[in-house]
Amino acid sequence: MSEIKTSPNPEKRGMKTIEIVGLVLVALSLLALLFSPEHVAGIFNAMVNRVKPIVVDTTLMGTLGVSIMCSVLMGRVLERLGFTDALMRIFLPVSKLVKVNTAVLIPSIYNILGDINAAGRIAAPILVKAGATKDEQKIAICTMVQSQQSFSTFMFGIIALTACGAKVFLVILLALFLPLLIVPWLLRLVIWRDAKYVPLDDMPTFTPTKAPLATLFDSTREGAELVFLLIIPAYVAVFSVIGALDYVGIWHFIESGLTAMLTALAIDPTSGMVSILASPTLAMSQLKDVAASLPPQLVIGSVVLGASGFPLSVIFAQIPVIWSGGVTDLTHKEAMGAAVLGAVMRIITAGLVALLLTPILI
Repeated sequence: MSEIKTSPNPEKRGMKTIEIVGLVLVALSLLALLFSPEHVAGIFNAMVNRVKPIVVDTTLMGTLGVSIMCSVLMGRVLERLGFTDALMRIFLPVSKLVKVNTAVLIPSIYNILGDINAAGRIAAPILVKAGATKDEQKIAICTMVQSQQSFSTFMFGIIALTACGAKVFLVILLALFLPLLIVPWLLRLVIWRDAKYVPLDDMPTFTPTKAPLATLFDSTREGAELVFLLIIPAYVAVFSVIGALDYVGIWHFIESGLTAMLTALAIDPTSGMVSILASPTLAMSQLKDVAASLPPQLVIGSVVLGASGFPLSVIFAQIPVIWSGGVTDLTHKEAMGAAVLGAVMRIITAGLVALLLTPILI
């Protein structure tokens, strides 16, 4: 029978930092249950109440979930019909000028035409197939965040710009199309330099050979997986934290800081907060109804901000989840970092356009 051998002078394992944190949390939990159990239940209810509207009312019972699934379907059908290969040829001169892989621009186009989640699901594997480096994949995410995530956002923005008397074409040119050229060039020049132009002859074809009916069925199933396995968990992760912060009184200060920042950048605080926290589409829908009564500067700044990859749940949860985990070469942290940088650049762009260029845009 074997015996367990022990050291004559056993060394005690030191307590790790995370163990100390755990012990503190256990002590605080016991104290809370003993002296203030209503706060334990209160913070949980606050998390649930913050998550329910976006998950149940908007995603499941509303049109958001179906819209995402339809966007994936539309994107896969377009891909099957040669859309991606056509885009590669169209943007070849631009990528040659900027000196990046042409596939870097593909996610932004799918984002404009469909949905930012579907764009990641479809375009992320395209980047890998095209041989894009990790730096180019980060550039692709950062550039994608510069464009609006639905066609309805685009249309509502045009209505708002028309109502305030702005020159719609110039605003769209500056806010939507110019970033596709400037952002990749700037990022390649300053931050992510491992990028290079790849000739079309050195790239594979991106049009699948799957049967048409299989494309339809598989794309709808893929859309459902995207909604239920990625997007809804991402919503729960982000909005439960916001609910907890709101309950303890911290979120109010964060909202106040965001409002002050938007006001300083000549962005309508009401629509700007909706874009950042809830939905740019909803923000533009509300803005178009009041744009005629607002200063043109605020409307222009709000439209430019709305034409972005916000809200925060997309930046901090959905993009990192969709663009990592083996779909690309990026880790969760790297994908989130690129998305956050893109969001910051978009806020700065909206402020600069509103503050400096409004005189020539109205």
